[in-house]
Amino acid sequence: MSGMNLEAARQTFIEEARERLQELEAGLLALEHDPQDGEWLNAVFRAAHTIKGSAGLFELDVIVGFTHRVETALDRLRSGEQAFTPALGALLLRAGDHIGLLLDAAVAAQEPDAALLQAGQALLDELARALGEAPPPVPAAAGTLPERVERSGGAALGPEFWHISVRFGREVLRNGMDPLSFIRYLGTLGRLLRVATVTDGLPALADFDAEACYLGFEIDLDSPVDRDTIAGAFEFVADDCTLHILPPRSLAAQYLELLRALPEDDLRIGELLVNSGCLSRVELEQGLRRQAEVQPSPPLGHILVDQHGVEPAVVDEALRRQGQVRERKAASARFLRVQAEHLDALIDQVGELVIAGAAVALLAQKHADTALEEAASTLSRLVAGIRDSALQLRMVPIGETFVRFQRIVRDVAHELGKEITLQISGEETELDKSVVEKIGDPLMHLVRNAIDHGIEPVETRLARGKPASGHLRLDAFHDSGSLVIEVGDDGGGLDRERIRAKAIANGLITADHELDARGLAELIFAPGLSTSDSVTQLSGRGVGMDVVRRNVESLRGSVEVHSTPGAGTVFRIRLPLTLAIIDGFLLGCSGSRFVVPLDSVVECVELDTAGAGVCPPYLNLRQHALPLVCLRELFGLPAGGGARRASVVVVQCGGRRAGIVVDELFGEFQTVIKPLGPLFAPLRAISGSTILGSGEVALIIDIAALVQLAAQRRPVLPSRSPA
Repeated sequence: MSGMNLEAARQTFIEEARERLQELEAGLLALEHDPQDGEWLNAVFRAAHTIKGSAGLFELDVIVGFTHRVETALDRLRSGEQAFTPALGALLLRAGDHIGLLLDAAVAAQEPDAALLQAGQALLDELARALGEAPPPVPAAAGTLPERVERSGGAALGPEFWHISVRFGREVLRNGMDPLSFIRYLGTLGRLLRVATVTDGLPALADFDAEACYLGFEIDLDSPVDRDTIAGAFEFVADDCTLHILPPRSLAAQYLELLRALPEDDLRIGELLVNSGCLSRVELEQGLRRQAEVQPSPPLGHILVDQHGVEPAVVDEALRRQGQVRERKAASARFLRVQAEHLDALIDQVGELVIAGAAVALLAQKHADTALEEAASTLSRLVAGIRDSALQLRMVPIGETFVRFQRIVRDVAHELGKEITLQISGEETELDKSVVEKIGDPLMHLVRNAIDHGIEPVETRLARGKPASGHLRLDAFHDSGSLVIEVGDDGGGLDRERIRAKAIANGLITADHELDARGLAELIFAPGLSTSDSVTQLSGRGVGMDVVRRNVESLRGSVEVHSTPGAGTVFRIRLPLTLAIIDGFLLGCSGSRFVVPLDSVVECVELDTAGAGVCPPYLNLRQHALPLVCLRELFGLPAGGGARRASVVVVQCGGRRAGIVVDELFGEFQTVIKPLGPLFAPLRAISGSTILGSGEVALIIDIAALVQLAAQRRPVLPSRSPA
């Protein structure tokens, strides 16, 4: 394998290992609520086992050795030898964090430093004591042998010989090892009764690598030697193979475990039972003949149970395994891993295509060529389809970000001595990947703020007649072409008097300054303001909420806070669905061009401005006062030629509406968003720019900021109405 291919494979391993760590963490958190859930136990064990096996292929010996000990503890939990306790779960969570640190070292292509190794050994010592064992030696990892299979009940069903299941890694041949030599050596230890070659790992001919090993074997060995001797036969490939050894007269539970560990191929139930040693090939053929003779044909599993004494539990597990294999194969066929920078490059090219398409449409309109206009219309439709498909490739569920907060809520609540439950909803809501990556930090501040400041201690909650356990909520949903994320709690709400006192002490407002509830709530976003009396690891420095607002606004979003004394607080973040391309509505005012997101446009009405001189501050729209914002006045544009009628574009954001007064309406426009430089940061209500087909630059209006600006007015319902 070339260095470039090896590095690509290594990066893939790192990404997949981090995904398995997330699964391990989610499973351990679920087990804290239901320690008897076998499915979560199996999922956690598989995650650790996968990390260990994959790390061995890249000679990451420290990760292999450490994860091996974690896997041992998880196996004891699965077998019932050890009961799951919150203390043991906390240790395993810390072990998962340590594996993450070891992965970070692997990403940097560095060996873990002494401090990291000592921390890992200390964790292993704690884990051993929790399991009632002597502290283990420092893991060598490179020569670590697979775990022994524990007897855990069930009927004895194995024959009087050893069953060995081995799957060799891809690098065995390159490392100078011959798989057949291991089988020949086993022949010197006893009598080989059966050797079945498993070729399910063979790729298509076009993808075949002559230097890679794709083989596995199912072996029956009649020998008086012990398990360690058989395992020692594979010592030289211990890190480059998956090995399972079942002793003579094994129990049903052991075969169930082996069925779960078989390669993910689409075998029929009979083949699964034969490969795992539960059934001989002759018995399978007899069962198939019996199935063919009886009409209507009964399920093969029933015949094998009746005629050959196969345990029903084993057949059920084989059927379940078969269903899982098919589901995973169908799922894997639907997904393709693509590097993020390739998607970014595609989006950039699509953006340029959108601009070029707009230029073609403008030329067609200018020359009044009907055929050219039809071709330009077709091109625009196709470009829109390509744009939507390209943007969809970057959309990911927000739930991947939400799930991470389960661990944070647990740890911070325990640190503060509080009881808090986290409710997650809307996790399937999709958002641009670039936005998801940047929203994690603001959400972290809000969640920690809700735990520390929002939800009261247990004693206070009980005194107020509330449940001892606080409730924290994370929700996501789409609204008017934007994504809304809510972080809510059922705590005591904002202490407005305390906020006011702190703001006066910090010089943010004067003692005679009057603010309503919304104004006081907005003060918590001021830099340096904190209601904590002391500085802790969680709060007290007055920088968290300021960071939240700054980071959200850098994503062209907004954040609001709504609080009810004694009932709780809700932080509402509003974000654009994408930072690249949107459907826009093109407007004109005093010769300048502006774009508003089409999803935020409700309707357009005409406004008679004859003799008014200036735009009215509000409009009576169907007996509702609609505040107006005149773009000419807002941006200080010159008068536009004395037009007798202007147009009002009614826009909506967060349940509030406003009217934008403009001179011209140009209709829908595919908008490629171009960021503005820091020089234009002070501009009000502008979120970016775009390039028109004519080469002109049009500014994109920030609807959230504009609606907020309009909502500051408090008009009395006037008599003026739209034409």
